[in-house]
Amino acid sequence: MNRELEGIYALWKRELIRFYRSKSRIVGSLGMPFFFLVILGTSLNNAFVVPGEGNYLEFIAPGIIGMVLMFSSMFAGIIVLMDRQFGFLKETLVAPISRGSVVLGKALGGATTAMVQGIIIMVIAFLLGVQFQIVNVVLLLFFMLLISVMFVSLGIAIASKMEDMHGFQLIMNFLIMPLFFLSGALFPLSTAPEILRTATLFDPLTYGVQGLRFILLGQSDIPFATCFAVITGFTILFMSIAVYLFNRIEQ
Repeated sequence: MNRELEGIYALWKRELIRFYRSKSRIVGSLGMPFFFLVILGTSLNNAFVVPGEGNYLEFIAPGIIGMVLMFSSMFAGIIVLMDRQFGFLKETLVAPISRGSVVLGKALGGATTAMVQGIIIMVIAFLLGVQFQIVNVVLLLFFMLLISVMFVSLGIAIASKMEDMHGFQLIMNFLIMPLFFLSGALFPLSTAPEILRTATLFDPLTYGVQGLRFILLGQSDIPFATCFAVITGFTILFMSIAVYLFNRIEQ
């Protein structure tokens, strides 16, 4: 057990060190969320008032935080491909720990870096005038961790079946944009057409955004208990798939 925990900790720490040393990665991953929050949010803030949910900037702030968590987490899966290309993956696979622990260590490391970026966006939103009414800080951090681990696991699962980093990036872009725009991050679910509202219910990020909106603003279109249960279920599902596919990687 101690060996497994030491392995998980070592992989988690490695992801944090890599993130800290890659300043361009930090800036690049925050570019688009910053654009949505600062330009779109402030430009439309006085033009639209979301009924019962304050101004537009306050409405989209939790959605942009969810966007950062998803973007950063899913692209963390590319680390598997980089490790494979530079030979580190082979060393990891022969380490005296289970592959499930390897996946967990990578997932926690990627999730932690995603949470750091999410908190940075939260601070920027606060500086822009968003009045957060945080229900529970511990609950907020745990829920952000669940969202991040869920999407890191999905990224690792996809990366485990690929060998080309360019192909991985194309698939990520193909998945990320529909997931983001269908999540209700930029519009209230209650105002969406019926067919679109039905589609959002199959998007895991929908429940992440709505859960964050409840924790940060005290209101959401979907009950928080439902959001928490769905996110937990998706996290377990994606983690299980990631472990299964990672176990099938040949040394």
